[in-house]
Amino acid sequence: MITSLPIPFSLLVLLSCCLSTLSAPSPSSPGPIHIPVVRKTPQEHTGEWAQREREALIVKYGGQPLSKRASEGYNLITNQQADSSYFGSLAIGTPPVSFDVILDTGSADLWVADTSCTACGHVAVLDSSSSSTFKNLSEPFQITYGSGQAAGTLGQDVVQMAGFSVSNQVFAAVTQVTQGLLNSPVSGLLGLAWESIASSQHMPLWQTLASSGAWQENVMSFQLTRYINATNQQELEPGGTFTMGGTNSSLYTGDIDYQNVPTTPTYWLQNIGSLSVNGNQVTIPTGGTNAYAAIDTGTTLVGGPSSAIANIFAQIPNSAPGTGSWQGYYTYPCSTAVTVSISFGGPSWAVSPADFQLQQISSSQCVGAFFNLDVGGSAPAWIIGDTFLKNVYTVFRYNPASVGFAQLSSTAVAMNGAGGAAPSPTIGQVSSTVTATSNGALAKFGGVPAKGLIGAGLAALAGAMVL
Repeated sequence: MITSLPIPFSLLVLLSCCLSTLSAPSPSSPGPIHIPVVRKTPQEHTGEWAQREREALIVKYGGQPLSKRASEGYNLITNQQADSSYFGSLAIGTPPVSFDVILDTGSADLWVADTSCTACGHVAVLDSSSSSTFKNLSEPFQITYGSGQAAGTLGQDVVQMAGFSVSNQVFAAVTQVTQGLLNSPVSGLLGLAWESIASSQHMPLWQTLASSGAWQENVMSFQLTRYINATNQQELEPGGTFTMGGTNSSLYTGDIDYQNVPTTPTYWLQNIGSLSVNGNQVTIPTGGTNAYAAIDTGTTLVGGPSSAIANIFAQIPNSAPGTGSWQGYYTYPCSTAVTVSISFGGPSWAVSPADFQLQQISSSQCVGAFFNLDVGGSAPAWIIGDTFLKNVYTVFRYNPASVGFAQLSSTAVAMNGAGGAAPSPTIGQVSSTVTATSNGALAKFGGVPAKGLIGAGLAALAGAMVL
């Protein structure tokens, strides 16, 4: 999840058979398409990093088909900086050029670095003059995340991902970014939340596909890998799979438990029903907006109301509030294995001790991955990021708007820390093409996009993701 118009990116940081980004299913095979995720060589987290992660999240949350063919595709994703952020690949233009982009369910805009961006670093950049189908809309674009800002101009072009192609998709060609916002090889961000919070006020890529009937199933799903506790981590690692138009049955077991989004769709909200620490129930706000949680692949950690976070750590002997640059976090004995379980109205889903332990800061003390997030206003009370999502198979359903979780399969779990080559961006065969409509958000939501709080991968620059 950064801050501004709607705040899209999120808060603060495969097995070889799965490593092929942007590969599309052949026209004869209607199965889903998956995208692998990659990760960056781990840096030791500092208190400064923690504050940037926390503050970024606080800042962030403040069409018609041309030819339609129900299908499914996948994108292999990359795990960057020891689970700090996850990115996949897409292609823009005619001829198509591939770009690595953060996958962020906490925001709703697509943007990539433009050739005129001098602060974007050594990343792939968009040269709109080389695309025969690009159209400059001459509309300004600006967005703020917890970790910085991006600005540029809106345009339209063909955008391809996971075997799907959308004509006239609106996105931003970014010419200005806050220093450090982009972390090579990432060139931009793909917002996967709802049109109502899009800073561009245009329908997101995923929603165009889902609403057009291009998908075999009106869902998109994620499996994310864990490297935070792995030895010999590389800067980029296989990150899992992003599936558009379906689910990958080899990556989960049992049923997918769906819970409806409790409000008019903006973020992918869920209502936290209960939470426990090592089997002990914790008192947390329940019912109404105080229990709303945004499910955000663009945020590295988990943020919640200070009273609830205090109650979580009260269950851990010898824990204490962090001080100095660790203010807003808690420390606890590294020797204590902590399992936090969360229910959103159905089964309880456990966060492993490996994911709960964010950083060791002394010979005996560690920092927990749950932190205080008191933003007020219309922002969700909780932001549930990758600390939680690495432990479940996650499905986002278009209609009815809902989020589903399932238990990871042994195949998926075996990918954690397994190493191997990170996926490389490729341009696959298109199996389904639709045409995007324009200004959908203005017509549907009265021209006023909802504000976001913290965008996906932009906090990656700080070692954590808060978009």
